Amino acid sequence: MVPQLRKQFNDAFTIEKYQRFLEDLHSRHTGAIEFRISETPIFIPRDFGQKIIDCCEHIIDLILDPGFGKLTDRAIPAGENVPAENSHSHFIAFDFGICQNPDGSYEPQLIEMQGFPTLFGFQVYYPEVLERHFPIPGEYSNYFNGLQKETYLAALRDVIIGDHAAEEVVLLEIKPHEQKTRIDFYCTQDYLGIEPVCLTELIQEGKALYYHKDGRKIRIKRVYNRIIFDDLRAQRDTLGNIPDITSDLDVEWIPHPNWFYRISKYTLPFIRHPYVPQTFFLNEIKQLPEDLGQFVLKPLFSFAGQGVVIDVTQDDIDRISDPENWILQRKVKYADIIDTPDIPAKAEIRMMYIWKDGASRPLLATNLARMSKGKMIGVRYNKDKEWVGASVCYFEK
Repeated sequence: MVPQLRKQFNDAFTIEKYQRFLEDLHSRHTGAIEFRISETPIFIPRDFGQKIIDCCEHIIDLILDPGFGKLTDRAIPAGENVPAENSHSHFIAFDFGICQNPDGSYEPQLIEMQGFPTLFGFQVYYPEVLERHFPIPGEYSNYFNGLQKETYLAALRDVIIGDHAAEEVVLLEIKPHEQKTRIDFYCTQDYLGIEPVCLTELIQEGKALYYHKDGRKIRIKRVYNRIIFDDLRAQRDTLGNIPDITSDLDVEWIPHPNWFYRISKYTLPFIRHPYVPQTFFLNEIKQLPEDLGQFVLKPLFSFAGQGVVIDVTQDDIDRISDPENWILQRKVKYADIIDTPDIPAKAEIRMMYIWKDGASRPLLATNLARMSKGKMIGVRYNKDKEWVGASVCYFEK
């Protein structure tokens, strides 16, 4: 997106440099990075970056509206409303595609959002390693609002651990050492000292939760929650006797599980902004659009693109028995914008916010990106392709 920087990077790139970078990146936790790492970061000019930020802040204004809770009550599925919800999500992520208008100009378009953590630990480690192998201009940064590595980690520590001892806080996941994102868990442990703990390892006594560490039983005061309830539903029968985390437990949730649903695909139909595609609840549509093929059909309660119908037909609509649990979203045209040695790549940018207790608004902290040469962003659309996969954006300051 910054032609001069793109040319400089591509001209200086070699496979040998990339391989040395990968060896360095994999050296801290060998075998823990299963997803593909792209050959390049993305450079974002100031004007385009400001468009993304302005849209994020517009959506945050909606989240801050006093009526947002009532507006999103139906977002939480029956049986998954967890007690003791707090006033805000400690983490928010907004996903934008870099898209092209009919006139050839570029703009961001919101794809999804989530009131849930993403790779907040790995996005410290990965850019730091990247910068050891590839030069990044000083006027560009992967952080925002004046943050650097240490101040970012201090903010992350404040949100996740707060005034507790690190051993009183756990990163909770289902089989964390088998997850494709486990590198993030390990980086979080490296930086903050909190243990990745499996739901099956929890010990419940009354409302209290405990886990074992170094032969000691330790009371859990805070849970850094990484459990996707969609995964929990799918695996519950295989997990044995586990605590019911939807019950009234004496722990602090970071973030509270209800925010995963409140700030999600469910919120999209309520947003009016030029950088947010038209989105409708399927059950509220009186007349289907004539250009139905220009929309994407998405289930509200699924994760990581599962169940999405790309080329929608009337038959797809007719097969849905629960239209109240689906949205219809206008397609966006991802731009083939990043020059690579063969064909240009598309990109999606995730803007990552941290929200401290007591703060009036969340703070934009860092970002990640994903590159693709396929029909959609995702591994299955990019097999055997290069200059695709996980990346990071460097925004002009």
